[in-house]
Amino acid sequence: MDYKKTLNLPSTKFAMKANLPQREPQQLKEWETKRIYQKLREQSKDRKTFILHDGPPYANGHLHMGHAINKILKDIIVRSKQMAGFNAPYIPGWDCHGLPIEHNVDKKLGKKKKEMTNVQVRRECRSYAAKFVEIQKEEFKRFGVMGEWENPYLTMNYPYEARIAKECGEFALAGDMFLGKKPIYWCCSCQTALAEAEIEYHDHTSPSIFVKFPVKDDLSDILPDVADDIFVVIWTTTPWTIPANLGICLHPDFVYVAVKTQHQGVLIVARDLAESVMKEFGIEEYSVIKEFSSKDLENKKCK
Repeated sequence: MDYKKTLNLPSTKFAMKANLPQREPQQLKEWETKRIYQKLREQSKDRKTFILHDGPPYANGHLHMGHAINKILKDIIVRSKQMAGFNAPYIPGWDCHGLPIEHNVDKKLGKKKKEMTNVQVRRECRSYAAKFVEIQKEEFKRFGVMGEWENPYLTMNYPYEARIAKECGEFALAGDMFLGKKPIYWCCSCQTALAEAEIEYHDHTSPSIFVKFPVKDDLSDILPDVADDIFVVIWTTTPWTIPANLGICLHPDFVYVAVKTQHQGVLIVARDLAESVMKEFGIEEYSVIKEFSSKDLENKKCK
């Protein structure tokens, strides 16, 4: 006997299981069919506008958890502003330029790239970006994000690029643009500049070194009785920069000393560090023969 049929149990059409893999696409399709987003825009067109300026993702690869957190949180903001009485449209967009896209195209083309012109390579990059715009668009929809998916902005659209050129022209005409030099990160393998966001630092232990630079100029005015070779000692944590070194910095307020050694000539070091430096060098027999200010060494040449 089926005792369940003998009980007066509540009856409901509400599903007892979520079945989200099946129900979510149905819900999203219903929003699209009923044009919910477009109706919201029509109903709230006379309200005060709230615009969320959304930094676009790269049109490169499938979405991951970072995309989910980013877009869902922004969707919450847009929806909350809409319900708070604003007209809150959301225009999705994609960054279609940059190294990540070109890097993947390079891997796809391989050696073939060397036989192609720059225009052909750019065409491949444009095709790659367009492909992942469509892929990511569908994946963003599955996040439940509501927006003008049929009318996104793409940084590779020609009107968008023309607007950027126009704005740059207005900056130049207003006198707000100047020509100058700036150090940039450079990728030797990709042969392109890198943005700071594309730089990853790994912990690395490098040796620090002491270097003694022979003094070329005459120092008889401050060291009149010295016949030995004279050196200015520096310490650096970036030894690879030594070949390009163009100057030695001295502190304007420090006192410097000339230290006479038995086998290393006369070493110029900071007075307060002389003892520790000699100990570091393993020099036990030495004597301080003169004290002077950094001003006395200004513009002196070493090699």
